[in-house]
Amino acid sequence: MSRTSRHKKSGKKKYVLIAILVVLAALTTGYGVNASNYSERFLPNTKINHTDISDLTVAEANKKLKAATDDTKFTITDNGQEWKSISLSDLGMKTDFSGELKNLLEDQNQWGWGMAYVFTNDSSDVNGLTLDKDELNAAATTIQGELNTLNESRTKTTNATLTKGDSGFTITPEVNGNSINVDNVIKDLKDFVSKDKSSLELMDYTEKPTVLSTDESLQTEMSKLNQIAQIQANYTINGETFQIPTESISSWLQYTDGEITLDRDQVKAYVASLGDKYNTSTNPTKFKSTKRGEVSVPAGTLSWTIQVDTETDALVEAILAGEAFTRTPVTKGSATAAEPMIGNTYIEVDMENQHMWYYKDGAVALETDVVTGKPTTATPAGVNYIWEKKTNETLKGKNEDGSDYATPVDYWLPIDWSGVGIHDSSWQAAYGGDRYLTYGSHGCVNTPPDVMKTLYETVEEGTPVLVF
Repeated sequence: MSRTSRHKKSGKKKYVLIAILVVLAALTTGYGVNASNYSERFLPNTKINHTDISDLTVAEANKKLKAATDDTKFTITDNGQEWKSISLSDLGMKTDFSGELKNLLEDQNQWGWGMAYVFTNDSSDVNGLTLDKDELNAAATTIQGELNTLNESRTKTTNATLTKGDSGFTITPEVNGNSINVDNVIKDLKDFVSKDKSSLELMDYTEKPTVLSTDESLQTEMSKLNQIAQIQANYTINGETFQIPTESISSWLQYTDGEITLDRDQVKAYVASLGDKYNTSTNPTKFKSTKRGEVSVPAGTLSWTIQVDTETDALVEAILAGEAFTRTPVTKGSATAAEPMIGNTYIEVDMENQHMWYYKDGAVALETDVVTGKPTTATPAGVNYIWEKKTNETLKGKNEDGSDYATPVDYWLPIDWSGVGIHDSSWQAAYGGDRYLTYGSHGCVNTPPDVMKTLYETVEEGTPVLVF
């Protein structure tokens, strides 16, 4: 081969090499330009939350992901049929993926854009959701109202229960309705939204009866109620025994949510009526007097009052026990309601006849004429009692003209709280008749000294004194 030929071949190789280098330079420059572009955009075949964000900037990708999420619906179905569909944004769901998108962009290899065309570059899930609870609660309130309206057209589910009738309590069977437990629906709706669930079925919230007519416990309660309704409940007041009407007890009985109770207001009203009728603190006492037959003596220091609230609670407890009973009401005062207030031992002061008797164990132990208060300072009538015994007392008070008096006595038996009592009166020249009109006391019962001594020595504290 000639030297000229060798030189020609060498020149051709040189030009080919230069051409290759130029192409490689161009390719490198182009690849670098694209790599630089992907410093601000996502590589090809990049999917986030199943959404393709290839070649998109963070802002563009965020917008696309936000639109996809905002279009997501929460669906409420009723027996498989759509009842309501609400966008997540209307349920308070807010979307912003920009923060996590920025992190993903920073982490991607921009120089791998070429291989991304061949292989899926990235497929990730990012959380850009925040929940506005105020908006969710507002939306839930609206849905709750709509569900309540829906429930109005449905048959309400009810438990078997006990019903009061004229002949006692009977079982009313349960009702298997199709009403919805709205509270549970709303509770789960809020929970599902926060946990990225997208649907619920109303039929899953259909209420079912929890108490059936066949329940043994219900049968037992019915028997107990009917037993209580017929209970023999008696009161003994002042020696009088009477039964609480069974129809009254039956009307007080209540059965609610498996619990047997009494209507306390009704029971209280009944107890109060007993007080109105029997309280000796406000009602006069009928008394068979020695000379005047039956008289009505006003209330005095010997009395009692039914404690309505305490007695109401005690009566409720006794009735609910379900056993026959006889009780005396809880009272407050100087006497009790357990037995007649006036027994066989008492002092009787008959002001009309100006005479006093002391009965002990049903027999007259002592009697005497007396002098009671004159008309302007009359002895007060009342059912009283001897609450103290004293000797050698000086009785003090005011005369009608306003002057003071101080009268010593040997024996003193106070019977009320105003200073009235029974005492000896050596200054009286006589007793009985009309003497009280002129020579009457300041209100006390003036008694002959010798009789008063005997009375003082035989009578006991607590002895009733009827003045009429």
